Amino acid sequence: MISVLKNLYEYRELMAVLTWKNVTLRYKQAYLGIAWAVVKPFTLMLIFTVVKSFVGIDSGTIPYPLLTFAALMPWVFFQEAASEGVVSVVGNSNLIKKIYFPREIFPLTAVITKLVELGISFFILAGMMIWYHFVPSIYILWVPFIIFYTILAALSIAFVGAAVNVYYRDVGTALPVLLSLLMYASPVIYPLQLVKDKLLVQQSAGEWSNLAYTIYTLNPMAGVIDAFQSVVLRNQPPDLMAMLPGMILIAILLPLSFLFFKRAESYFADVI
Repeated sequence: MISVLKNLYEYRELMAVLTWKNVTLRYKQAYLGIAWAVVKPFTLMLIFTVVKSFVGIDSGTIPYPLLTFAALMPWVFFQEAASEGVVSVVGNSNLIKKIYFPREIFPLTAVITKLVELGISFFILAGMMIWYHFVPSIYILWVPFIIFYTILAALSIAFVGAAVNVYYRDVGTALPVLLSLLMYASPVIYPLQLVKDKLLVQQSAGEWSNLAYTIYTLNPMAGVIDAFQSVVLRNQPPDLMAMLPGMILIAILLPLSFLFFKRAESYFADVI
């Protein structure tokens, strides 16, 4: 682990160059420029708000548009960071064939690039909070930890996906679709509290209710989204028990994903 961090530190300038290249190429010749970074979460927020008017989702004391946008911020970051991390190796095949450097730089820079877009979304969230007269408390200091945890969740998919995508390019195409489906199994459109009430309070799944809730929270983004909403909007600490199953899963998957990537990288130049 120390040697990996040392290698990354030695190639920090290359990571900075690749990150800048990713940002500039993505928005080059785009009329709205980097403002496109907030188009997706903002559009989804509007769609979900319209749907909520028909379905009647209880958002408590927090205005639904604000609650949904706060959910979409970490979700969109996770989805796009994981998706672009998966295609990052194939997308830089010209560099792989020319020189050697740690290949894990590609998934890492893909994730770092998305941090720039996430930062733009924070300005939109701040404007919405001002509009709705919401003032964050000291619990907002949890935000860096929550974002870091989201990065680890994205990398656990990006490393293994990037390695497999070198051999089977369908992975890069299929992953965004699969993650879009996973969004509906995450508390984006509805708050996690509704799931808690159904399973833990009402025991709607009978004797399987507690197990069903644990399985639901194995999705790391369930805990991330709820925690982000809590520390930013509810002025509450994150529900660590809701985050614990996902944390355990990431603690297992991330090292395995990275080891798989490192084993496969020696063949990248031959296959790609």
